[in-house]
Amino acid sequence: MTQLTGQPATDDDVVHLTVPADGGYLGVLRTATAGLAARLQFALDEIEDLRIAVDEACAMLLAIATRDAELECRFSVTEDALTVEVTVPTVRGTTLPAESSFAWKVLTALTTSASATAADGRATISLLTRRSGGY
Repeated sequence: MTQLTGQPATDDDVVHLTVPADGGYLGVLRTATAGLAARLQFALDEIEDLRIAVDEACAMLLAIATRDAELECRFSVTEDALTVEVTVPTVRGTTLPAESSFAWKVLTALTTSASATAADGRATISLLTRRSGGY
């Protein structure tokens, strides 16, 4: 795990968090998301949008996670962007919601870009948000 300091992020900083795949732990990920976005000096509305997007992505993954799974979250911090990748082991034969679904519309509206992969019994949703610069 990367220790966060008060220094500007010039190279990628990476933070890994693993929590039980249970809705009760999503607050930890929302708080970490907000803290890292604030570190990048995102505007308050951008921080809130990203918190909502992370929550929605996690909810999508929790619906297809195996029993007693862990939700792995990787935050990659660059000078002007935050990438959040959330991964869970999945139940065999499950699929993520279609990109035309309401959940995906939410993710793409709240982030710069969103993508998903599902392979080898694992599903990952990646969210990229760039700072608008209007802070």
